[in-house]
Amino acid sequence: MKVYALARYHDCAAAVDFLTGAFGFEVRELSKNDEGVVSHAELLVGDDVIMLGLGSPGGPGVYVAVDDADAHHDRARKAGARITMELVDQPYGSREYAAADPEGNIWFFGTYRP
Repeated sequence: MKVYALARYHDCAAAVDFLTGAFGFEVRELSKNDEGVVSHAELLVGDDVIMLGLGSPGGPGVYVAVDDADAHHDRARKAGARITMELVDQPYGSREYAAADPEGNIWFFGTYRP
């Protein structure tokens, strides 16, 4: 498994502009949804990648790349995790879902590996 930093924004394009301009991050990839809105971005910080996605801001999250999102999802649900985003195939090639831990922290799991 590999872990990536993740942050959610209402406007990913504006976030990319700010983060690249203010902090010197570099754009690695931008993906747009069917409406042409940037829905996923990857920014380089040295050799590391930070992923941005559409959603409610609230601080960084953790994205964990897994081999089989469906099996991982089923295991988490059986263990009592509250699924906050059901399995979905994303336009950038990932099959993923999100779940809350007992303290309410949201964890994202998917097949995408930047």
